[in-house]
Amino acid sequence: MMRLSHKWILAAAMSAGVLAGVGASHAQQTIRVGWTIPAEESKYWMMRRPAEFPDIGKTYNIEWTQFQGTAPMTQALAAGALDCATQAPLSLANGVVGGNLKAYIVAQHVFEKPGGFSVYWAVKDDSPIKTIADLKGKTIGISVIGGGTQGPLNMLLKQNGVDPAKDIKLVEVGFAVSEDALRQGRVDAVNMNQPFAARAEAKGGTRKLFSLSQAMPNIVHILEACRAEFVDKNPELVKAYVRDITTGMKKALADRDETLKVVSEVLKAPIPVLDTYLLKDNDFGRDPGAAPNFPAIQKMLDIYTEAGMLPKMDVAQFKGPVTAPIQ
Repeated sequence: MMRLSHKWILAAAMSAGVLAGVGASHAQQTIRVGWTIPAEESKYWMMRRPAEFPDIGKTYNIEWTQFQGTAPMTQALAAGALDCATQAPLSLANGVVGGNLKAYIVAQHVFEKPGGFSVYWAVKDDSPIKTIADLKGKTIGISVIGGGTQGPLNMLLKQNGVDPAKDIKLVEVGFAVSEDALRQGRVDAVNMNQPFAARAEAKGGTRKLFSLSQAMPNIVHILEACRAEFVDKNPELVKAYVRDITTGMKKALADRDETLKVVSEVLKAPIPVLDTYLLKDNDFGRDPGAAPNFPAIQKMLDIYTEAGMLPKMDVAQFKGPVTAPIQ
């Protein structure tokens, strides 16, 4: 635990150094927001179509900072370098345990639904790896070590006789380059997310080995969290921000054609590729009001506890005075 705390202190200090001074000139009217790729359509609308949100630039400003995944944003939140950010339940919980983070869940972005897309690990078609047990001794790519997908991955490995700490080499491979890393042989298996999964499937030569839904059905992948201190001091400011997230989600779902354009601008992915899955039955699920599914998040925390990854945690600690949907 001492080593864990030390790691968090160092990481938090680094995050603070990288983002120091952001928003200092107008901090009270500005929200420092972390974001990542993919599946944050409401935020992408806010970034790319700010004129659609009357409060942005008038009631408050946003300073956007892109991150590789949720775990680095957790560190930045703990350091006070961000006010709000995209989080995975495991990353957020680790921030509480290892970084003394106090935060509220204010909205939700995407979750896995029955029959929809589930993040999966792929191997090459001609790979000798046929089962999860065959991953022993192999190099496995993951978007961010310590991020939201690592929990279910560790659980599936353990269930199949593979020790995630000793039997594999885990390396960070961003979703955008996961396909190249697999095809070039830098990893033996790698996690795939949309739109990169659709692109790889269209080219052929890869196959799905397993998906996260096998370990944890109905996963809440990413949510929006804000530092508790920031929310408590600026409830109306945060309410305006969350109202816009709710509006952004509604716009994303109501106007798919425009959402395809918005997402293409952010992800730099061709619309024909996005069109194969985005906001279709084979995509993630989205709540129209961006409302957090606290019971589902609690179930995930309980599973992580049973797997020995977290101490017992109550999701109630993440419920604050501002929560989507806000009209």
